Amino acid sequence: MTTIGTDVRKLTGRIGAEIVGFDPAGDLDAAQVAFLTDALHEHKALVFRNVRLDDEGQQRFAAHFGELTKAHPTVPAVEGAPAILPVDSERGRANHWHTDVTFVLNPPKASTLRSLVVPPYGGETLIANAAAAYRDLPEPLRAFADTLRAVHTNDYDYVQPPETVDEQERERRAQFVSRKYRTVHPVVRVHPVTGERGLFVGGFAQRIEGLSVGESRDLLRLLQSYVTRPENVVRVAWEPDQLVLFDNRITQHYAIDNYDGLPRRLNRVTVAGDVPVGVDGRSSESLEGDASHYTPVA
Repeated sequence: MTTIGTDVRKLTGRIGAEIVGFDPAGDLDAAQVAFLTDALHEHKALVFRNVRLDDEGQQRFAAHFGELTKAHPTVPAVEGAPAILPVDSERGRANHWHTDVTFVLNPPKASTLRSLVVPPYGGETLIANAAAAYRDLPEPLRAFADTLRAVHTNDYDYVQPPETVDEQERERRAQFVSRKYRTVHPVVRVHPVTGERGLFVGGFAQRIEGLSVGESRDLLRLLQSYVTRPENVVRVAWEPDQLVLFDNRITQHYAIDNYDGLPRRLNRVTVAGDVPVGVDGRSSESLEGDASHYTPVA
């Protein structure tokens, strides 16, 4: 059920849909929220074009899907808007596959990105379907992955190696790791609503529990290669007045740095998530860092 005239147009066979004829700035009723939630579970990432949202409107839209988090555990928010994280090319470029904030115990349920300044070319965001990646695994590798747990942390070279950065970038990195977090998550996460299994790895996953660093890197690289297969990825080209909503529990994303240093700015608002659970029913465990100032547990 939804508003008359609304259409869901798939962007690829495995992930992504454009929602046409739907105004995210409007007052959404329960049926409309249910419609979007179902579409999100099916397509993993939803694109809305030509939307007229300000900061308040983006927060209001995101809040239909649950309680909001603060902007980030360590990075400052937009002034006067503690739930909004500026994703600004002048503050660094996260051209690295990741799921948002997996280094805390309960990473966000969903993320919204709204375009403010877009370059005339490039700057797309890639979003990958981690459930399709899991289904692509050969059966012996799927069974092995079901048993694994990985340590996620914010304390590593997330954007670029330290020897290549300038003083400004060193200050940004110091801010990013000003509170250190380490959390053990299942490598295969069971989606709490759909029951789908998805590979829950990405850039913040640094080591497989019980394996050496070298062994972990090899195994994580292998699993990650299934997530980022072209068949599992949608490429979102940013336009003015565009909004993207994606399920952070079962996707990864990557901001492409292909726009020649031109300005690019999005605003991000995230929805509080639950504690991940693996195939064996075990929940994630925090090893270091308290994120209660950043997010409640959904």
